[in-house]
Formats: sequence, C-alpha cells, structure tokens
Amino acid sequence: MSAGRPPVPYPPIGDYALIGDGRGAALVSRDGSLDWLCWPRFDSSSIFAALLDSERGGRFRIRPAGPFRSERRYLPDSNVLETIFHTPDGAVALRDLMPVATEEEKRLALRPEHEILREVEGLHGEVALEVVYAPRPDYGATRPVIQWRGPFGLQCDVDGAVLALRSELPLEVAADGGSASGTLRMGAGERTYLSLTYSVEGPRVIPLLGPPARDRVTRSDRWWRDWAGRCRYQGPYRDAVVRSALALKLMTYAPSGAVIAAPTTSLPEKLGGSRNWDYRYCWLRDAAFTLRALFDLGYREEGDAFLHWMLHATRLTWPELQVLYNVFGEARLPERQLPHLDGYAGSRPVRVGNDAHGQLQLDVYGEVIDAAARFARAGGRFDHDTARLLAGLGRTVCARWQESDEGIWEGRSGRFHHTHSKALCWVALDRLIELHETDHLPNTDVARLRRARDDIRETIEQRGYNEELGSYTRHLDGDDLDASLLTLPLYGYIDAAHPRMASTTSRIHERLGRDGLIYRYAEGTTDGLPAGEGAFGICSFWAIECRARGGDVSGATAAFERLLGYANDVGLFAEEIDPDTGAALGNFPQAFTHVGVINAALTLAECGGERWSAGDNGGVMSSAREG
Repeated sequence: MSAGRPPVPYPPIGDYALIGDGRGAALVSRDGSLDWLCWPRFDSSSIFAALLDSERGGRFRIRPAGPFRSERRYLPDSNVLETIFHTPDGAVALRDLMPVATEEEKRLALRPEHEILREVEGLHGEVALEVVYAPRPDYGATRPVIQWRGPFGLQCDVDGAVLALRSELPLEVAADGGSASGTLRMGAGERTYLSLTYSVEGPRVIPLLGPPARDRVTRSDRWWRDWAGRCRYQGPYRDAVVRSALALKLMTYAPSGAVIAAPTTSLPEKLGGSRNWDYRYCWLRDAAFTLRALFDLGYREEGDAFLHWMLHATRLTWPELQVLYNVFGEARLPERQLPHLDGYAGSRPVRVGNDAHGQLQLDVYGEVIDAAARFARAGGRFDHDTARLLAGLGRTVCARWQESDEGIWEGRSGRFHHTHSKALCWVALDRLIELHETDHLPNTDVARLRRARDDIRETIEQRGYNEELGSYTRHLDGDDLDASLLTLPLYGYIDAAHPRMASTTSRIHERLGRDGLIYRYAEGTTDGLPAGEGAFGICSFWAIECRARGGDVSGATAAFERLLGYANDVGLFAEEIDPDTGAALGNFPQAFTHVGVINAALTLAECGGERWSAGDNGGVMSSAREG
C-alpha cells in the first residue's frame, strides 16, 4: 500500500469536498457519499461519520447503480458542489448544498434550522441511481429507528432533535429501521430532490421540494456569487484566492464570527498513525494572518466579526489567554477518545476535544495583539474596555515572556524556551507601543513595554541565533530548526533580506524542505508523540512569502504555482501534504492553509508591484458584541 493512499473502502482525504452554511459543514466524497456531518454546530456530535468508520459511522449516498466515472466542481464563485456521473447509458448531475439566503429572504419565508439539499438532474440518456440513507448519531454510537411519517418524510430522533429526510425518490426503510434505500431511473431533463433537515426548536419547518427546492438552489448559488463578488483583490491568482476565501467562509461560524481550524476531527497526519486531533475549534494563533487575509480582500464585516469574537472569548480568561476556544468562547475542551470507531483507514485513536486548550503558548499574545493592531491600522477604534483588555495582555507578556512554553506546534513533551514564542512576545509589545503612539491606548506604561521589548530582542539575538549553524533556532541556545521561524519577517521582527534571516531561510529549505514543501521540524525531533507526518501546508506558504520579501519574486512565484498544484480537484487544501504522493493528510480542509494561499498571493502581488484597495474599515471595536 502506498504511504499516501488508504485501503478500500476509504477514499483519499483529497477526494472530499466541503459544503456548509456558516453553522455546520459536511464532507461529500467523489462518489456522492455524504460521509461527515455534525449538527447543529461544527463541534457537535456527528450525524454521519463514515469518514472515521466506514462500517459504523453512517452515510448518505447518491450514485449510479452500475459502473461510472465522476467529475466535479464548485459552481463558479460558489460553494454549491456539482458532481457529474458518467455511465455507459447516460449522465446525471448531483448538486449538494446547505441552502443560504439573504436576511431579507429569511424574513419573507420560514426556513428550517438546518438543511442539506441534494438535487439530481438527468443530463442525457438514462441512469439508474441508488440511494443509501444510514444516519448514525453520536459518532456512530447510536443506531436510530427511522419511521415513515407520510408527507413529513423519514424521521428519527437525534438527542432531543428531529432528523427528517424528505425525498421525491421513493425510499424503503430496512426491516430493522436503521437505514433506508431506494433506486430510480433518471432521464434527460428530469430533476429530483432530497432534503435532510435537523430541528431542535419548534415549530419545525418542513421545506418543500420540486420548484421551491430549485429556487433554494438558485438563491444559494446567487448568494455565494454575490459574496465572492465582494472580493476586491484583482491581482494574480485571483481564482485560487477567491476559492480560499470561500473555503474560509464555510469554516466561519456566522452567529459569533469565529473561524474554526477545520470541520473535521482525527484525520491522520500519517496513515495508520496516532497524530489524529480534533480541529473543530478556534485557535488564537491563526488570528493575525486570518485578519490580514480578510481585511486585505475587502471582507471587513467578516474580519470585524472575527476580531469581536476573539476579544469576547479572551475576556473569559483575561488577563491570561487560552490556546483555543469553541465558537462561543468556551475554553475548557477536554480531550477524550472514541474507541468504538475504527478511525480513518484504521488510524487510531479517534479524538474529540483537544487537550491543547490547557497548554501555555506564549505566541498567542502576539497573535491577538497584532490582530488588534491590524484593525487599528484600517481605521478602527477601541472602546475603553477593549483598550483595558489589550493593556492587561501587555502586562501579562511583560511578566511571563521569560517562561518556557509548549510552543506553536503543541508538543506533548514538556515546555521549552521556543524562539518563535519569544519573538511573538516581542510582536505583542511592539504592537502595543504602536497603538499607544497612534493614540489607541493612551494610558499605557509605554516605558515598561519598551524595556521588555528590548530585553526580548536582546535574548533572541544572543541566544536564539546559532552563529555556527547560521540560523535562528527552534529553542534558545539550541541547534535545531523550526519552520515557525519563517514568520519572523512576516510579523516585522526582522527584514526577510537581513543576512540572519536570509541564512535562516536557506537553512530551513536545506534541512526541512523537500521538493518545495516544508516540514515543521526535522524528522526525529522529540515532541512527545510517535514520529511520522507530512509536510505542513502553511509552512510551505510562509516560505514563499519569505522568498518574495527577500527579493526573489520570480522564484517565489514559481514555487507558489507548484504548491497550488497540491490542491484537490475543487481547490481545497488539507493541513499537510505527503511529499511522496502529493496526497492530502490531516484534517480537511484546513483554514490556516487557505489563509496561507491568500497571504502568499497578496505578498507576491505586493512584491511584484501590484496594487489594489481593500477600502477603509472605520468603526469602533468593543470587546463584547451586542445581541
């Protein structure tokens, strides 16, 4: 078996595409199988989890009954997924989506709390289709009893909620009530619809099929195209940038503005390995780069909402910061294992929750404060409570920067003095000084901030740079490398063309690079976990930015084009990439990797002389959202 290809019956991770509506998300395979769905939130228990156990997890599949080949795409500038099945007798199109609507449309018509709509259209000839519907709530631990409720469809109870499937295609419930299936022959020009809804609150809304369902497809596609049309970036690689922005929007929880790391849990960083983590939460470390992507593309509303969420969430643990939070700002997310699940392609354990929430990662202070500074540079202002919150974080940095921590990669081998963490503490204080000097934080002990900032830089330059190696190092007084050091020029700690940074970039490419891909750290580095993982997507995009900012724009452009080739057929990236096969590894799709795509493209455009305007932000930032 290839290191990058799972055994049957698990499709490659890159064979999946994502649909969603800003509240939940689902993964659909190339053969029309909905294999992962968590409702009512990203981090809720799953309804379908064949992704993590093909036998027990449950799925909702629509595909031809006989041999076929498939091709797929997102409709242009949209998150409506279209899969076309070709058979010897004809072809059909399957369109999958979670319907979305404008606020005005929501006021004019009742809508279900959550819906997945599946439209099948005959294109030519005649195709026999088969449908399998097998919900398995609570990560496959529950086998519900499906009952026929006449015009209300097939219904079952899911932890106090009602899951209902209405179908124009006739379905028969199995004798044990645990699944339903059916077949249908589709001719050219015919359409049929299946609507899956989840309702907790009453009264339940049962969506209509037929022409009203077609209308929901059309309206959703238009909503996505209108949203994509707000992107003000007109530089190179715009298609990849817009697709990455659309992917980020799918991973944004609309009610709070939080951006999750990925919509999945426990997809392995190595097939058969144990580096399987739950990424359905929000990491503060992604904040500054995410804000840059959203603000520079012109998505001010999304950027503001994300920063509002971040400042609200951090208030709950202020003046200390947690590493990650859920979409509502809850900081305690205890990790547990699900031993009844086989894991993707036998990769165990399957985990829910994430014990990284209890780690100390000092870099998050730099991320949060840098994100706030980006908001201020765009014309935003802070209210009194937010200014007080930011000042308190600065005092924490001054008091704690000399401590050891677990670092950006969340190792489980203890705490060390990570050079990257120290540098982000420098960033935190540098941005607070900037905010003071621009009258955003007038009542600040700026002298203390400057002393601590200077002490941090002196420590990094004396103990975080190895003259013999010619590189900044993973740990103070160390001699090993870390790809997180590529962010130093991206945060403005040092110029990318500075001899120390140029040589660091060169050493990282030599020792951590492979065919243009970058590993986080050297194989064999002790991190408290079994060895084995792929190249890290975001690190590879950081390397491109460093290269461009260091003056090699043509080389960075060529590397960027090669890296874009590792996206799957619908433009999505995983957390990691297998250099041997190009296969996607880790949770999928990964928001941070798509942030890397956007920011690398922005940097290439900037260094190549392109200019665009993302408008002005304005407004006042409050540390708590209203309503």
